[in-house]
Amino acid sequence: METLRVELGSRGYPILIGEGLLGQRTLFEQHVRARDILVVSNTVVAPLYLEALQTSLQPRRVVTTILPDGESHKTLANVARVLDVLVANRLGRDCAVVALGGGVVGDMAGFAAATYQRGVDFVQVPTTLLAQVDSSVGGKTGVNHPGGKNLIGAFHQPVAVVADTRTLATLPARELRAGLAEVIKYGLICDAEFFSWLEAHIEELLVGDAEALARVIRRSCEIKAEIVRRDEREHADRAFLNLGHTFGHAIESATGYREWLHGEAIGAGLVMAARMSRECGYLGAEDLQRVTRLVARAGLPTHVSSVKPHTALEHMRIDKKVQAGRIRLVLLRGIGSAFVTADYGEPALQRTLATHLG
Repeated sequence: METLRVELGSRGYPILIGEGLLGQRTLFEQHVRARDILVVSNTVVAPLYLEALQTSLQPRRVVTTILPDGESHKTLANVARVLDVLVANRLGRDCAVVALGGGVVGDMAGFAAATYQRGVDFVQVPTTLLAQVDSSVGGKTGVNHPGGKNLIGAFHQPVAVVADTRTLATLPARELRAGLAEVIKYGLICDAEFFSWLEAHIEELLVGDAEALARVIRRSCEIKAEIVRRDEREHADRAFLNLGHTFGHAIESATGYREWLHGEAIGAGLVMAARMSRECGYLGAEDLQRVTRLVARAGLPTHVSSVKPHTALEHMRIDKKVQAGRIRLVLLRGIGSAFVTADYGEPALQRTLATHLG
């Protein structure tokens, strides 16, 4: 087991990464203080891993709630279901909510934990690559709205993240590929050497090589932990983590969160961010080709025909990163060098959307 730490003073917490962690009762005894626990999972993950987690949480009182699977179910209505279970079982302020699943489960369980009795302990047990490298770390919780992605939410840091890499063995290939989008993002924003390593080892990752996956989980978490340490509430550097997300979120919301997995939309978004960077004169043609090629090799889309440019633009205009009516974008000066700007020409954005959408 490897242990990283998100340094946030009294709100700091460990990220535990290793094989078979779900079965280690002493680990949960050490890092989960609560005696009353609600485990939130979904219909896909619960049959695989809920029993093992419940065993590791014994002899505490453990209540469970199982939600439907999929981004389209990341709604206030399903968070209300979690809150109803907490209230019905009379769990107090000293309880903990444990999220067992991918990013959707983690976001909803975390939002419920943030709002129940004004905040209770929250533990992330991510079971997808995307959740292990990204969404389980950093304290962003929330739900989607028909008008936009993640428009309703709160910052609520977990008390621990337990990433059992063995759970990736049951991950469908499509979900594995989707997780690679966030991994590629980390190389693009601040680690050109890591991006080059991904170019050389993408095939190993696609076949689920355990050693290669462990390496990218560790490096991704290192990068995110450091960025969150510097900027917990996204006032500065944390915005870099949104590379490709303004475009990707627009794709998701325009298609009702049903056509594309989050990571697939972000894959297309990364290519669009690189294209926009090129259109604005920041990124060289060779680097644009490298980004496009790696995203494609990862089995992710680089073009989305089902979303029209004007529709995407409408959704981008209500993105959380809009300020003073201007869409703020994360762009690239090169591989490993991201920055945030609202200073770009509208024609460049129009050309980017027309190239990759419709």
